[in-house]
Amino acid sequence: MTTTEHPNEVATAAASGASATERFHADKSPFEAVKDTPPERVATLINEVLAGVHETIRKHKVTYDEYNALKAWLINVGEDGEWPLFLDVWVEHVVEDVATEHREGNKGSIEGPYYVPNAPEQGSKGAVPMREDEKGDPLLWNGQVRSCDGTPLAGAKVELWHADDDGFYSQFAPGIPEWNLRATFTTDDQGNFEITTIRPAPYMIPTDGSCGKMISAAGWHPWRPAHLHLKVSAPGHEQLTAQLYFPGDAHNDDDVASAVKPELILDPQDDGKGGYTVAYDFVLDPEK
Repeated sequence: MTTTEHPNEVATAAASGASATERFHADKSPFEAVKDTPPERVATLINEVLAGVHETIRKHKVTYDEYNALKAWLINVGEDGEWPLFLDVWVEHVVEDVATEHREGNKGSIEGPYYVPNAPEQGSKGAVPMREDEKGDPLLWNGQVRSCDGTPLAGAKVELWHADDDGFYSQFAPGIPEWNLRATFTTDDQGNFEITTIRPAPYMIPTDGSCGKMISAAGWHPWRPAHLHLKVSAPGHEQLTAQLYFPGDAHNDDDVASAVKPELILDPQDDGKGGYTVAYDFVLDPEK
């Protein structure tokens, strides 16, 4: 069932969270990925995480009321299906930093909870699928994919997805065509690509579920700056996952997901026709 079957539904954190959890189970194989992890490493990681929790309890004299509030909240996160949201917003950026600190090519960023594989192929030059009345300023993006030694990478895959002008992602909110603002591009023989899409807007992560309650209780804000999501891959090279941002966004400096890096901020130019053009290339690290 796709979101297009219920156009009159209202997007909710619970529905979005349930979709993200379902998608994670379908696309990821976490136990298979770590099946060869030695028990002693598993024990070390678990014990150190728990030690950090224990130290926080002792340091701040956590009361039973506070402990029970946390316990209830953790249960609600699972019931709302918001573990992908919680982990991707507040934890993933550190995992990404550690996992990619060795790279010489482009800086990466978090994947987030709304990636869907196998988006429609558009060739080396084309437009992402969008509605006839899609809101947002047109954006034309030219780029190239290269290896660290400067070699153009022909046939590299550039997967693009992003929210619409209202902050919603297709397949995670109702009333949006299945592949809206999602596409896969394949570079030409010189590693070049040209993408037509819209410039996305900043948006709030869902606030009507458990994560929203935590944000409110802590006095934080739920905003993410406008961004484009990418996965870039080529044979013999490490896959790059990134988000690209726009200058002047009010939340580039206080992104709720802490995912903005200076190297990932674009330099869009007004095309004089109500839209923007941008140039941004990717440099991939060879696999070791």
